[in-house]
Amino acid sequence: MITAEQIEKFIAQAHRVGDAGLTVCSSGNLSWRIGEEALVSGTGSWVPSLTKEKIAVCRVADGEVLNGVKPSMESGFHLGILRERPDVDVVLHFQSPYATAVACMKEIPRNFNVTAEVPCHVGSVIPVIPYFRPGSPELAEQVKAALKDHNSCLLRKHGQVVCGKDFDQAFERAMFFEMACRIIVLSGGRYEVLSQEEIDDLETYILGKKP
Repeated sequence: MITAEQIEKFIAQAHRVGDAGLTVCSSGNLSWRIGEEALVSGTGSWVPSLTKEKIAVCRVADGEVLNGVKPSMESGFHLGILRERPDVDVVLHFQSPYATAVACMKEIPRNFNVTAEVPCHVGSVIPVIPYFRPGSPELAEQVKAALKDHNSCLLRKHGQVVCGKDFDQAFERAMFFEMACRIIVLSGGRYEVLSQEEIDDLETYILGKKP
């Protein structure tokens, strides 16, 4: 059973996302797995000012709505990611200013590794998904496929998606994603990225992976 405390935690985390400028008005959506169910921000809801009346409770296994609140149009990839990734409990779709500016560039960067935080937290490779209509089955399938073995992706002319084991990890990935894109935009395209050797060095000594 979903508790009142869990609902309040979900609302607080949604407002945190909004306060950080990751979503504006009705842009973006958030989900949180709790056992066999998931809380999903509702269709048309404003994540920065989410209320309990706009939170859908869905069964993860088949997407059935359990409380009569229609979930976000992007619930297809939220629930799909949760089904594919037992290590993930939180999915965030956001549209932060600089990362969305990058998503709308004619030539999207192939490499986002401008600082160590990107490969350490966001991912050394960030899949870029072609434009599909928001809420479409095609978009849901593309996002699910991309996040099957990555933790973030960029949606062309749309926004971004990150996932994590908890709210903090998903939030951290979103914030560092936005930071990297801010560097890319403010540099006017004149930026350097970490070499593969430098990334491997991070994985060995910071992430604790053996060479």
